[in-house]
Amino acid sequence: MARFELVMPKMGESITEATVLKWLKQTGDQVARDEAVLEIATDKVDSEVPTPVGGRLIEVLHAEGAVVKVGAVLAILEDASESSSAPAPAYGSSPTTGTPAVLPSSPAQDTPPEVPFVPVSSPAVIPGSSLASNANGRFYSPLVLSIARQENLPMAELDAIPGTGDQGRLTKKDLLLYLSNGRRNSVSTSTISPATQTAVSALPEEISVRGVVDRDASGGSVEIIEMDRMRKLIAENMVASKRISAHVTSFVEADVTNLHYWREEHKAEFEKRFNEKLTFTPMFVEAVVKAIQDYPMINISVDGTRILKHKEIHIGMAAALPSGNLIVPVIHHADQLNLVGLTKRVNDLAQRARTGKLKPEEIQGGTFTLSNVGTFGNVMGTPIIAQPQVAILAVGAVRKRPAVIETPQGDFIGIRHMMFLSHSYDHRVVDGALGGMFVKRVAEYLEKWDPSRGI
Repeated sequence: MARFELVMPKMGESITEATVLKWLKQTGDQVARDEAVLEIATDKVDSEVPTPVGGRLIEVLHAEGAVVKVGAVLAILEDASESSSAPAPAYGSSPTTGTPAVLPSSPAQDTPPEVPFVPVSSPAVIPGSSLASNANGRFYSPLVLSIARQENLPMAELDAIPGTGDQGRLTKKDLLLYLSNGRRNSVSTSTISPATQTAVSALPEEISVRGVVDRDASGGSVEIIEMDRMRKLIAENMVASKRISAHVTSFVEADVTNLHYWREEHKAEFEKRFNEKLTFTPMFVEAVVKAIQDYPMINISVDGTRILKHKEIHIGMAAALPSGNLIVPVIHHADQLNLVGLTKRVNDLAQRARTGKLKPEEIQGGTFTLSNVGTFGNVMGTPIIAQPQVAILAVGAVRKRPAVIETPQGDFIGIRHMMFLSHSYDHRVVDGALGGMFVKRVAEYLEKWDPSRGI
């Protein structure tokens, strides 16, 4: 049978590598044509890699967690559909050339070198201490080193003590147990010198070089939860955006009573005619698009000292995932879609975001972002800008409230459906006048919703 090479597929213009998240098939497993073999992740999206041929998986070339370049061989299959002795072309290569791909002589050729962890500032040396990290790079927190110094423990002895912390790190508890002759049920301080007891009480709880705490400030136990890959990316992007952009937020309140009752009146018919649920989100997107057309300098991005004014309007919509993470699929060319088209696009992107079926290009290229915090019952928020965009709008929950209604015959109090809009923008390029007028214009489009409008 022919051997087939499954390679890392290309997943977008700017994506050059991906991480192997999970192997769905193991060596020796039979795989059907178009069946997913593994899950991969980029800094944009998670996806599955199917095989275009059926057969048996005979070799896996990269472990879970490995970072693999686009085009590199991921696995080798025995193609059951081919009887030729010549190797099948690699997945993604031209089928017309017939040129067999060369198998790597060793899986290690495609495996990136392992990069050792290097802390920002090494705690291996404490002022007044002769202790340092060992030759194998094992690091100790300031508190552990202080205790060891008080007890005159040589480095060789300290290195020999097994640790229960992150990646074998030696914790304060490990060291105290060792000094207490290894009692596991309780830590007795009777065999610990008074100097050590003073050091333990005077210094804060131990913090590892990776920032993992063994106990909180009150001395209670804590559960250590490692961030997953997506949460780490979100954290990095949020911190970077706050560092890059001068965030300012403007707020307005909108009376969306007409919009609310129009939706209530038409949502059943809308779903019957188009097989789509009509939510507030596409209605908000429509108002945002109109406001951008009125104020096009909101639809820009920053490249150094250059302002890039985008002619296309691509609206990102922040979506919460079941895992608790966040992703922002993009409605491309939102200005070319009517309400029905926006509804179909919003529902499709939201559903595939929740099931992890988004394509890389569907979360790229946004020029403005909308975040519906009202979904969670929030009345307003101060969203963080998605770089390199310069603005993001948060829409709060629609709630019934007493409000002053102005009429030609006079003002009166009535029950209205009200909501807050929060507009965060980059004050480097968007001044308060523009940022404030834009969000006010969005509110005006929502307030002036035509109750006689058809679907």
